[in-house]
Amino acid sequence: MIVVMRTGASERELAGVLAALAERGLTPHVSRGVERTVIGVLGPAGPSGVPGALPAITPDLGDHLEGLDGVESVLPVSKPYKLASREFHPEPTVVPVPSPTGAIAVGGQDVVMMAGPCTVESEEQLLAAARAAHASGARILRGGAYKPSTSPYGFRGMGATGLKLLARARAATGLAVVTEVMTPADVALVGEYADIFQIGARNMQNYYLLDEVGRAGKPVLLKRGLAATIEEWLLAAEYILAQGNPHVMLCERGIRTFERATRNTVDINAVPLVKQLSHLPVIVDPSQGTGKRSLVGAVALAAVAAGADGLIVEIHPHPDAALKDGAQSLALEQYAELVPRLRAVATAVGRGFETSKVTRSSTEKTTAP
Repeated sequence: MIVVMRTGASERELAGVLAALAERGLTPHVSRGVERTVIGVLGPAGPSGVPGALPAITPDLGDHLEGLDGVESVLPVSKPYKLASREFHPEPTVVPVPSPTGAIAVGGQDVVMMAGPCTVESEEQLLAAARAAHASGARILRGGAYKPSTSPYGFRGMGATGLKLLARARAATGLAVVTEVMTPADVALVGEYADIFQIGARNMQNYYLLDEVGRAGKPVLLKRGLAATIEEWLLAAEYILAQGNPHVMLCERGIRTFERATRNTVDINAVPLVKQLSHLPVIVDPSQGTGKRSLVGAVALAAVAAGADGLIVEIHPHPDAALKDGAQSLALEQYAELVPRLRAVATAVGRGFETSKVTRSSTEKTTAP
């Protein structure tokens, strides 16, 4: 349920409501809006099962809370995902991503670009891609240090060495870094180097991993599972939010359908639909979504027109020689040609376009962290 506080409710009145919830063993999540404060109430329905304990969410709880000072109304949440819903948080969430050049606002007025290679292969390859991404206005560098592979014989990333190379690229360009974390045991290590944890499609329902990145507190890019419904996707986000981490970005990266002409089917209508259902920012990955370099640009343009808050695009200095997913990676010059077209579409639909901020030469030599 949701407790809506009156406009102008005092901190003392808010504390009284939180204390009443704590007495019942319920977990409150406070969302402070422009005009009023809303409290999301989470907890088991019915008796707690602990001898002597008060019941948790019972039919009379709403009436009890509505009688407290400062409370305007108590409303049920119709969606199974509570904290991710628009009912709990009517205003769009803007996720602040730290970077060497200042925080990046994902989910605000500007479309944010994330670009880089699917997989970190070498320092030379990564820095070339990072500098090209930066020169074309990207704010966030993507690159996989740990990579899931359908085949056990495929390239599975450079591991910790790849993380260190991502940190060098961040120092050289000022770009923030998003990279995939695959197990709960790796969260601490990846968190030393990444500004954003990426949860890949195969791990969308790895609930122990979701819990762990939720506790870590850093921004999370949650990719939609290969065959996940929108409700399942939002419930996965709920795991992260329920751990107290509000900085979640959803990523539509295509789902598996009967169609075999493309790697996946990008669900463009998911972009406006999810933005109706949830307050979380929505990013689109046209590279993973199509699997074909020739389709990336068109789908990226469609995603911006549909309301995407950002794009994550694979680029590579030599796509045909890439160790992984070269067929869906844009050459650096192709990416440079695409960005002005994306900016034009963003302008046409009333959005801004986030651009890089330069604080040091992109050719500056760096040392290992």
